[in-house]
Amino acid sequence: MHPEVVKDAPGKCPKCGMDLIPISNSKGEHSGHQHHRQHESGHEQHHMKVEKHSEHKHRQSGHSGHAHHAGMIDDYKKRFYIVLVLTLPIMALSPMIQHWLGLDWMFTGSSYVLMLLSSIVYFYGGWPFLIGLKDEVKTKSPGMMTLVAVAITVAYAYSVAIVLGLTGMDFFWELATLILIMLLGHWIEMKSIMSASRELELLVQLMPSEAHLVQGDQILEVKTEELQTGNIILIKPGEKIAADGLVAEGNSYLNESMLTGESKPVEKSKGDKVIAGSINGNGSLKVEVSHGSKESYLAQVIKLVQDAQQSQSKTQLLADKAAGWLTIIALVSGALTFIVWLTVGKDIAFAMERMVTVIVICCPHALGLAVPLVVARSTAISAKSGLLIKNRTAFENSRKITALVFDKTGTLTLGKFSVVRFDSLSESYSRDEVLAIAAALEQNSEHPIATGIVEKVKELKLSLPVISEFNAITGKGIQAVWNGKQVKVVSPGYLKENNLNIQLPTSSVAETVVYVLIESKIAGVIALADEIRKESPDAIKTLRANGIKTLLLTGDNKEVARKVSESLGMDGFIAEVLPHQKLEKIKELQEKGEFVAMTGDGVNDAPALAQANIGIAVGSGSDIAAETAGIVLVNSNPKDVVNLILFGKATYRKMIQNLVWATGYNVIALPLAAGVLYNFGVMLSPAMGAALMSVSTVVVAVNARTLKV
Repeated sequence: MHPEVVKDAPGKCPKCGMDLIPISNSKGEHSGHQHHRQHESGHEQHHMKVEKHSEHKHRQSGHSGHAHHAGMIDDYKKRFYIVLVLTLPIMALSPMIQHWLGLDWMFTGSSYVLMLLSSIVYFYGGWPFLIGLKDEVKTKSPGMMTLVAVAITVAYAYSVAIVLGLTGMDFFWELATLILIMLLGHWIEMKSIMSASRELELLVQLMPSEAHLVQGDQILEVKTEELQTGNIILIKPGEKIAADGLVAEGNSYLNESMLTGESKPVEKSKGDKVIAGSINGNGSLKVEVSHGSKESYLAQVIKLVQDAQQSQSKTQLLADKAAGWLTIIALVSGALTFIVWLTVGKDIAFAMERMVTVIVICCPHALGLAVPLVVARSTAISAKSGLLIKNRTAFENSRKITALVFDKTGTLTLGKFSVVRFDSLSESYSRDEVLAIAAALEQNSEHPIATGIVEKVKELKLSLPVISEFNAITGKGIQAVWNGKQVKVVSPGYLKENNLNIQLPTSSVAETVVYVLIESKIAGVIALADEIRKESPDAIKTLRANGIKTLLLTGDNKEVARKVSESLGMDGFIAEVLPHQKLEKIKELQEKGEFVAMTGDGVNDAPALAQANIGIAVGSGSDIAAETAGIVLVNSNPKDVVNLILFGKATYRKMIQNLVWATGYNVIALPLAAGVLYNFGVMLSPAMGAALMSVSTVVVAVNARTLKV
């Protein structure tokens, strides 16, 4: 069973993709959201106001903040399209474009119309970059926003001066196209990281919002956060446990797999501990609350996820690093160019033209698209190949993986009980009869063992016999009447208690065994186990062939873990670990210099997925695991991990190629723009500089399209 999720749960800031986390008031009630971790890119300072504004909005409106963020995305989209519409007449009225085409569309006042349209583009379309410039200057961390803002401001100021009387040719069309492309690049980048990260919100959803409080003969419905130590609560069949505590009355099996990783349902009776968020089976329980919701096991898991995410290194994207260096080069080169030409006797118009050309050419359109285009392309291809990329930095870093840690249940195994063997132990009944009789008794149960037996009967297309007088044997099995005979399906414990000590077939420690009794005599045995996925052996083999260590990390017992690990040929296993211990094991590997990837599917894996350098969730598991991880294997196929690593390497190569081209051509273009070869009659004109920018953009776009799996 999967936890219910809130479809409109908060996600990421639309301007930067920063994660949001729920904020609880003193009563534990959801009261809004705040930023959880900073986005790794250099745009952080640019979005400081957005962050504060978003947090304020969320504190006011709670879940409605999600719609607010969607509105901000639409606003960004609108800016791009409005600038696109205005760019067309700007290019048509540009003297430079008309000169290229041999046209003359000039009319009285056309230059002022051109300036007006360009002013709208500069202030409206360029506003995000101007705000970014302000924030980056304030924090003394110049980057992409500074570079873009300086280029468009210098181009705009110079062009306005041309219209107002300065001799030269304006840069209005370059200004408009530069803003247009940068808006597009930023929008594509933003969309590629906008998949909502709701991991903590979903963890909270595992806790039922209400509990059945027992007060004498009355059952009161109360808020879970109002429960206090010593309260007695009623847990009905199929419900989630509302608080950690001890069973005061009743007997049932609990599904704790999403919390502890233990695949086998755990029997609980009076005096046993129960964990909040685990799912009750068919019995009713009365539980004495041991502590409040804030100190619960699940609350600790939530804190572990939060702490692990906050402690992750903020790896800057390559594009931002390149932009940082390019910003310094552009500003210094532009200023030096202006000063040198004035010093050697050139007029201010010539010096200004050289400076503008240098700064504009140092901020190529291609740099804004170099990484986003590859990201968009790789994300689309990955989705078709069963890889959902939620964190692009994790995807880019997949090439560095040296150790891959697998959770067992639901990752390397199917995560459900299946019949692996069944035998008749009586000459009076066939194997199929034994299985069919057991299924007839189990058909109305939702217990995983019962489900596995019924599924096997369906697979073999066996018909079920008619039974009557069905009854449960508390904690030991079930019984009914078939063909006038008493029939039971029981555990090994029942055999011991009733002294049915006959020689039984040996079973693997990884198996769960039940016995079929007819008229108090053992008629057959059925063994079930959590089956290994058929793709797992090849996946492990390929990973080891690529020099990647494979380790099994599970909450299951050591013998089960050993069998799975050895049968797959893994490098080792760590068993019987709780969530905080899984996280510690990941840390230990990292301290040894390993670049660790972790795969998992349960709530118990969430802290480890967050701590790992790369978290990979299998799609069949819990929503929490999928949201905590940076990458999701949509088809739950372990072999997709191999595809992930290989495709991650190919994607990284494309990004490097694009960045090399987007910045590398400046080695030639910048000196020519500055006029280094002016005395030899060679000088890059503003028009040629703009053309080079366009060519570099086309090269980057075409190169991104060649990316394949």
